[in-house]
Amino acid sequence: MSTNERALKYTNQIDELKSRFKKALNNDNLSELKNIISDNNIICPVSGSSNWTDVKQFNLMFKTQVGASKESSSDLYLRPETAQGIFLNYLNVQKTGRMKIPFGIAQIGKAFRNEIVARQFIFRMREFEQMEMQFFIKPGEQKKWYEYWKENRMKWHLSLGIKEDNYKFHDHEKLAHYADAACDIEFNFPFGFKELEGIHSRTNFDLLNHEKFSSKQIKYFDPLDQSKYTPYVVETSIGLDRMFLAIFSNSLITEKLDGGSERIVLKIPKILAPNKCAILPLVKKDGLSEYANNIKDKLKIKFKLTFDEKDAIGRRYRRQDALGTPYCITIDHQSIEDNTVTVRERDSMKQERIKVDLIEEFLVKSLDISNWLQ
Repeated sequence: MSTNERALKYTNQIDELKSRFKKALNNDNLSELKNIISDNNIICPVSGSSNWTDVKQFNLMFKTQVGASKESSSDLYLRPETAQGIFLNYLNVQKTGRMKIPFGIAQIGKAFRNEIVARQFIFRMREFEQMEMQFFIKPGEQKKWYEYWKENRMKWHLSLGIKEDNYKFHDHEKLAHYADAACDIEFNFPFGFKELEGIHSRTNFDLLNHEKFSSKQIKYFDPLDQSKYTPYVVETSIGLDRMFLAIFSNSLITEKLDGGSERIVLKIPKILAPNKCAILPLVKKDGLSEYANNIKDKLKIKFKLTFDEKDAIGRRYRRQDALGTPYCITIDHQSIEDNTVTVRERDSMKQERIKVDLIEEFLVKSLDISNWLQ
């Protein structure tokens, strides 16, 4: 069965356009980029206009001055990434930690970008929290480790319980000057698929330049083959704010229930929930509050929890659903008689009766981060 000729024609046109676009980007040919827009009659989806300005390079770094006076001040740029602090200190970490390559260094910190248009809530901001890891490897092994981290970072995202079809890889058409491979993990935000995390093979560009301009040797001595070299680096970089937005936007839903009623529920991954459980005495009297407080005092050492005894039990369940609390522990009159409580699970709303002595074990099995990491 042959492919339709028209489909083949369009495919070839797309491939030619991609090749032309990639070449213009790699050569920083701004006039050619303008020609591509004009030749393909690209119009603004909002206004319908095709009266485009010339293609421009924008400065994405914040510039300021440091010094006691204007005359003695020096130009300074706010960091657009957190990676360089790792590169400056990698040899100190390697020697003091007696690390052997391959090894990674991770950190979190503020970064700053002079965004042209800050928009889409906290997706694109000029000041944001960035989490990065630089993984130091032997030169020549970067392709293997690049693929390794692509696979494992995607596994980590999927471990949070969000559906796989919300994620996809996007390979870069134009590589940064320091990279020999790069891709993004994109997430299906409410406004479409956008970058969530970047994975880059940065070669040894950063370390070589720090070594060059500091005049200090920062090479790694490999005891396995007695060689000395400047390590290559594979980087994973993710915005904490974007990660929060991805999880929150995917988790907050309105569910239709039997009988036609609705409930708002925040199905946030249980290990990330701000409160792990809610202690709910059925009524304030008959010693139920005192019994519930004793349970709370035993659990609060290990778990972040909340205590709620106001309103009907159904309203309290709905309140905890909206807050994303994974479990509600209800204490009723039977609890005092046989030392059992009702545990209600947030997502399924299923309830089961368990012994008070087994509550901690039950919560650890479901909520402890060490179990999730395994």
